[in-house]
Amino acid sequence: MSLENIYLKQLEIGAMQNFVYLIGDKQTREAAVVDAAWDINAILKAAEKDDMKITKAFVTHFHPDHIGGGMLGFPIEGLTELLERQPVKVYVQKEEAPFLKSLIGLSDSDMVIVSSGDRTNIGNMSVEFLHTPGHTPGSQCFLVENQLISGDTLFINGCGRVDLPGSNPEDMYYSLTNKLQKLPDDTLLLPGHNYGGKTSTMGREKKNNPYLRFQRLEDFLSSMGYY
Repeated sequence: MSLENIYLKQLEIGAMQNFVYLIGDKQTREAAVVDAAWDINAILKAAEKDDMKITKAFVTHFHPDHIGGGMLGFPIEGLTELLERQPVKVYVQKEEAPFLKSLIGLSDSDMVIVSSGDRTNIGNMSVEFLHTPGHTPGSQCFLVENQLISGDTLFINGCGRVDLPGSNPEDMYYSLTNKLQKLPDDTLLLPGHNYGGKTSTMGREKKNNPYLRFQRLEDFLSSMGYY
């Protein structure tokens, strides 16, 4: 699909500088929302303003600032509120699905379970799911042509935390080196938080991001305080 037909909107929403994304097909006017949280009304209004209809929801990982819920000590709007207003399917890695069921009460019928390398279409646009465990067991990124929505796996000049429940620093290392680092240099990086800027490229990150420059697992773990 040609890049000029791809719809992409980056919305910075919430107290933790989260990025919510709308991605879709300009011709069919269909879109998916990535990590719908904090302000569902604002997300739906942004799509409506651009004459786009949200037909799918994608989840990078189960933390409440990305799916909603109350784990941070205060309620955050998220997928539950989205589904009440827009009954779409939620696409989630199989390792992450149990968390969405237990934390916010999604049912099996609410979700489409995906594995790494699976694809889905939004209109005529193809999206590839990349399983990138480390931050959580079922963290995933979304590849749309040469654009990568990376969630909390890879930030600009950083990567996701690996000291939280369910995190695994070894998994993070292999997700970064065996998967994301192998993407072409011109791949546009679209992170899950505005921790170092709004966008980058994989080529720039390979040169500047310290977490993409370790040649050995041991050195990566040492940098994370595990040795």
